[in-house]
Amino acid sequence: MEQYIKPIALRWSDLDPNFHLRHSAYYDFGAYVRICFLEDNGLSTGLMQELRFGPILFREECVFRKEIKLTDKVTINVQLVKAREDFSRWTIQHQFIKNGDQLAAVLTVEGAWMNTELRKLAPLPEQARPVFGIMPRAENFEWIVK
Repeated sequence: MEQYIKPIALRWSDLDPNFHLRHSAYYDFGAYVRICFLEDNGLSTGLMQELRFGPILFREECVFRKEIKLTDKVTINVQLVKAREDFSRWTIQHQFIKNGDQLAAVLTVEGAWMNTELRKLAPLPEQARPVFGIMPRAENFEWIVK
């Protein structure tokens, strides 16, 4: 897949006292777009529950470049930056683009998969690997060697 981009509808509750997007909303929108990508490509939360696994994050960082206001048109993409070959560990990046061409923020998350029954790190089940295999890759994508 070449790109996955999702438009975001901003709400009054997403703003801070300075009338721009509050910092924690970036993280919420990033999680929303990641889950939308998985759902849209067949890796539903229902399947995760059935197979007893789910994503966990080790690190989440956002670099803010330009403020986002309520009237801005915002899209967010999903790009795989790093991954192990079995997709057991990964780094995903989101670019927040406002008004079609302005990079407003870059959100990066590092994560893995957890067996929700054992509460331990686990490889991504075989049935789910094709979804990560089609995730758009960043220009600087690299495979993580164990």
